Amino acid sequence: MGQLQAGIIPVTAFQQNCTILFDSDDKRGVLIDPGGDNDQVLHAIQSNGIIIEAIWLTHGHIDHAAGAMDMKEALAVDIVGPHEADRFLLESLEEKALQYGISGNVRNCTPDRWLSDGDTVSFGDHLFEVLHCPGHAPGHVVYYNKKAKFAHVGDVLFNGSVGRTDLPGGDHAVLINSITTKLLPLGDDIGFICGHGPGGRFGEERRTNPFLND
Repeated sequence: MGQLQAGIIPVTAFQQNCTILFDSDDKRGVLIDPGGDNDQVLHAIQSNGIIIEAIWLTHGHIDHAAGAMDMKEALAVDIVGPHEADRFLLESLEEKALQYGISGNVRNCTPDRWLSDGDTVSFGDHLFEVLHCPGHAPGHVVYYNKKAKFAHVGDVLFNGSVGRTDLPGGDHAVLINSITTKLLPLGDDIGFICGHGPGGRFGEERRTNPFLND
């Protein structure tokens, strides 16, 4: 098997980082957080010859999951994650689309598999540990690959910031606890992709992120 590689496609007005993780040799991989602009995402998958084996969700917010059901049908794959505590969010995506005035084919989402802390998911030889990291959303999960020293953290942690906690189920103290007890102990050299904007490394966030140094 080849190296773990990632492609990022910012989608919708939220500029959410829809992410393709794939093996550099056989081009098999997974799609993380298809939040919309599915035609653009499908074009990127097909033009790069990538074979998607599953859709992984970090959490149930509309900017991360709005396109999941349509992509499931287009790719004929299962939806995996997040933690079941986000069921209420995934079951209200259509309602949220009306509230936010979002056009397009937003559909409520039913995952094929819920995830729990300590579960593992994989494609090929690329194994990821599932870390349940509530705070931004109660069912938020992070995907961590120890061998590659890499994590997809969704909206838990950002470059210089942390996830917002003013949405239903959000809790700032719980979020900070998730970061300080689940993510930072993995090591300063862990690189991450997040749900919006540029990624980074845990060590830099530990040292300089103002939300972690109050």
